[in-house]
Amino acid sequence: MRLILLLFLSLLSLFANPLQEAIDTASPYDTLKLNKGLYQGNVVIDKPLTIVGKEDGVVIRGDRNGSVISIRSSFVTLKNLTITHSGENFFSIDSAIQMSHAKACVVDNCTLKDTLYGIDMNMVSDSNISNNHITSNGKEIEFRGNALKLYYAHHNHFLNNTIVQVKDVTLNYSNHNVFEKNRFENNRFATHLSLSHDNLFKNNFYQYNSVAIMLMGAKDTMIVGNQILSSKGAAGIGAVIKGVSNFHFEQNRVKFNAKGLYIDGGEKDRSIKKGKDIKRYLINNEIAYNKEAIHFHQSIKNNLIRGNRIVDNIDDIVKDLPSEPSTSNTVEHNYWDKYEGFDRDGDNIGDTPHQIYQYADSLWEYHPKLKFFYASPLMSLLNFMSRLAPFIEPNLLLEDSEPIVEEEIL
Repeated sequence: MRLILLLFLSLLSLFANPLQEAIDTASPYDTLKLNKGLYQGNVVIDKPLTIVGKEDGVVIRGDRNGSVISIRSSFVTLKNLTITHSGENFFSIDSAIQMSHAKACVVDNCTLKDTLYGIDMNMVSDSNISNNHITSNGKEIEFRGNALKLYYAHHNHFLNNTIVQVKDVTLNYSNHNVFEKNRFENNRFATHLSLSHDNLFKNNFYQYNSVAIMLMGAKDTMIVGNQILSSKGAAGIGAVIKGVSNFHFEQNRVKFNAKGLYIDGGEKDRSIKKGKDIKRYLINNEIAYNKEAIHFHQSIKNNLIRGNRIVDNIDDIVKDLPSEPSTSNTVEHNYWDKYEGFDRDGDNIGDTPHQIYQYADSLWEYHPKLKFFYASPLMSLLNFMSRLAPFIEPNLLLEDSEPIVEEEIL
C-alpha cells in the first residue's frame, strides 16, 4: 500500500503545473515575476494578477490542446512573455491568450507564435494590447487562425503591434476601439470589420496582405494616416468598403495595389436622412501606382471626394455595372495627373471640370471575356478613336468640378 501511495504522489508531481500552482496561491493583484526558462502552459487566471518576465527568454508553452493562457478576470497583465503551442481546434478557438468577460487587461511586449489564434477577446473592454509580435502556426492560410478576434469587445486600444502571416484580424459587434501604429504584413484580411461601429485606425502600416482593410457594415469609422501598400494575390485590394455610413478615409497613402479602393455603392438608401446623403468621405489621400485607383461596384453615389492626389494609376475610376449617373456626389479640388485642362486665371483650379469617361478599352468591365485584350494595341486604338471622334456615347463616371492643376505633394 505504501508503495502504491508513493507511486501515486510521484505521478502527481510529474503532472503538476508549477505556474498554475503559483497563480492559484497568489493573492488578488499580486505580481508573479518569472525568471528565464520554460513554463508549462494551459493555465487559467481567474483573479486580478500580473505575470511579468524579468528578462528575455521567459516561455509559456502549451501542450497543443486548448488555449495556452485563459483569462477569466479583469485587471490581468501579461508582460515580457513568449507564448506558444496552442491547440489546433477552430471550434474551441484555441489561442495563445483567450480572454472572456473581462476589462482593464494588458498584454504588453509579448511574442505569440506557433498558435492557432493569437488573442481571442470575447466581451473584453477597456484593455490595452501593445508592443506585441503575433504570428500563427506557419501553415497554409486556411489552417491559420486570427491574430486578434474581437467579439462584443469595446473601448480597447491596440498600439504598436506587429501582426504577420496570420489569417485575419476581425471585429464583430465591437465598437469604440483604436488601432494605432500597428504593422500588418502577409495576412489575408489584415483588418476585417463586421457590424462594428465608431472604430479608429490611425497611422498603421499595411503591406503584402490580400486585403488590407475590409468593412462590411460599419458606422462612424475613421481610417486616418495609414500606409496601404502592395496588396497581393487574386484580390489585391487596399480597402473594401461596403454598407458604411459616416465613413472617413483621410490622409492615407494607397499604393501598388491591384485595386486601391473597392467601394460597393449598391446599398439601399432608406437609412439616409434628408440633407445628409454623404456616406463616404475620401479626403486628402494619395492614391498612386495602382492598377485601379477606385473601383465602384454597381453605382457611384453618396461620396465626398476632395483634396486627393490621384496619379500614375492605370485606371483612376472604374465601375463594373452600368447605372445612371448620380448627383449625390461632391467631387472637387483633387489633383488628377490625367487632367487636360488649363488654368488661365492662375488660381490653381482648372477652368473646366475633369470628366472621367468609360471608353471602349474599359468595356471588359461589363464583358469579362474582353479582359484578355485589355491594354492591347487594338483596344488602345479603339479608345483613341472614341476620344477623337466618338461613334458611341461614352459613359460619364465621375466629374471633378474644380480640379487642381499644379501638383501638391501630400
